[in-house]
Amino acid sequence: MRKLFTLVILPIIIILLGYLIVKGVMKPIKFNEERAAREAVAIQKLKDIRDLQVAYKNKYGKFASTLDSLANFYKNDKMVINMQIGSVNDSVMVAHTEAVRNANKKNKLTDKDLYELYKKGDHNLVFSIKSEIPVKDTLLKREDFNIDQLADIPFSNGKKIEMKSIVKQVSGVDVPLFEACIPFNDLLVGMDHQQLVNLNSEKEKLNKYPGLKVGSIENPNNNAGNWE
Repeated sequence: MRKLFTLVILPIIIILLGYLIVKGVMKPIKFNEERAAREAVAIQKLKDIRDLQVAYKNKYGKFASTLDSLANFYKNDKMVINMQIGSVNDSVMVAHTEAVRNANKKNKLTDKDLYELYKKGDHNLVFSIKSEIPVKDTLLKREDFNIDQLADIPFSNGKKIEMKSIVKQVSGVDVPLFEACIPFNDLLVGMDHQQLVNLNSEKEKLNKYPGLKVGSIENPNNNAGNWE
């Protein structure tokens, strides 16, 4: 029996203990690797929301209240951009532009008039002009971007991103604020439950949001993400 224990049973016990130790060590490592991969996808989604919100605020003076509003803004709205034609540092182009203006003093050429001349072939002009361009032709032109999935939390089986916007008085000034949030419970669904519980507990002890978040309706933070 002693030989049986020494030669057979003891090695099996050692192997099992080694397996359990390695498994215990690898569990948080694998969790963190999968967490990092999922977070990278979610962070890009929150950055896209932030880009759209900033563009929306630049046009309307406030942030969109819903993700549906942002999607509609992307699909159907336009952005006013300032197009700079020619270089103000090019003395030859500047002189040519002045000559064109002086030759048409009676008509008082506007920048729109210069733009028409530019389109007809005079590419030595220097001027700036405002133009309206569809949002979808300006922002988020990546191949992997899908506006119809803007509200979806990745890996969550259909859960939606939480977004809010308000106008809050800060030092007597009305300040538009927004936040968009992805809870770990939705982003990391299906992963090791105890590791997820530990992660949420750790964030709560530090008084931090248990998930990924961009912007804040409580404290103005220049639309920063909590991963930055």
